Amino acid sequence: MMSTRVFVAITEPEFARLYDAEAQSRLRALGEVVHGEERDGRVPVPHDIATQFDVLITSWTTAPFPPEILDGPRLRLAVHSAGSVRNLFPVATLGGAVRLAQGGADAMALAVAEMALALTLAHLRNVVWHDRRFQQSRDWKAGGFGVLGQSIAAQRIGIVSLSRVGRHFVKMVQGLGATRLRAYDPYTSAESAAELGVELCSLEELCSTSDVISIHAPSTPETESMIGADHFRRLPDGAIVINTARAQVVDEAALLKEVQAGRLRVALDVFTNEPLNPDSEFFGHENAILMPHVAGGTVQARFAQGAHVVDEVDAFLRDGTLRSEVTTENYHRLG
Repeated sequence: MMSTRVFVAITEPEFARLYDAEAQSRLRALGEVVHGEERDGRVPVPHDIATQFDVLITSWTTAPFPPEILDGPRLRLAVHSAGSVRNLFPVATLGGAVRLAQGGADAMALAVAEMALALTLAHLRNVVWHDRRFQQSRDWKAGGFGVLGQSIAAQRIGIVSLSRVGRHFVKMVQGLGATRLRAYDPYTSAESAAELGVELCSLEELCSTSDVISIHAPSTPETESMIGADHFRRLPDGAIVINTARAQVVDEAALLKEVQAGRLRVALDVFTNEPLNPDSEFFGHENAILMPHVAGGTVQARFAQGAHVVDEVDAFLRDGTLRSEVTTENYHRLG
């Protein structure tokens, strides 16, 4: 009987960040593991992948490849160690002999929710504002001594999408005492939201009645520029907008105008064009916290991603099951 062969199209440094010693050992126990050679910071997928290997493992450092090379007599599974699969696997690759699993998103969801919570608290307690003023002036009063922050428990919190990340965020703010939670999510039933302690409403109503808006929606044709100028105008003065999801979900130009006007406080981890241009007008505003797309990046999340991939490969080889399979039905809704 032919032994299982696994091709890993990930650079060595990234593989070490994703797969700890235990995960690497478990993966090797499943069959022969072959690591591709790095070229210009990426690892190409061999054109004979479908005839020589049973499993393909990819990540951020996998070089783009023509999807037709996946068609062949041997390859049966591809597992992506990172988040969205769209950059490597077009929807047309689904439904054939090769099944696809998203091995990284579940693991990153908790880390992204943590960052959304951290950014919310940073604005509510003026953390960045105090730090900037205090470090620049080195003066106790100029640093904001006596300026009062706000409690998260007292806020009306709106969640855009009760996705995996959105649900983690809900539990976190509830753990800190927040009770007035509403959400906009056309894919979640009122009963399911109520079980989480969340009330569903329209996006317009959500913006009109929230002190904090945390965005957790994926980028799809339906969500592109879903939150625009009218929605931002509905937010009360001083409201906080957190986006750790995808920049395409908001009208970035409209949001920038609100930042420049100083009416809203924002915390952004994602931008339409990344890396963010050094000349971007988002820079230089006291009411804006800017992050270089790092919300999902914790040591623990990365290792959890690798462990999840090994779990998927193991289950598939044993009985053909997948916990995080990408299908034509969920493809466009996965972040």
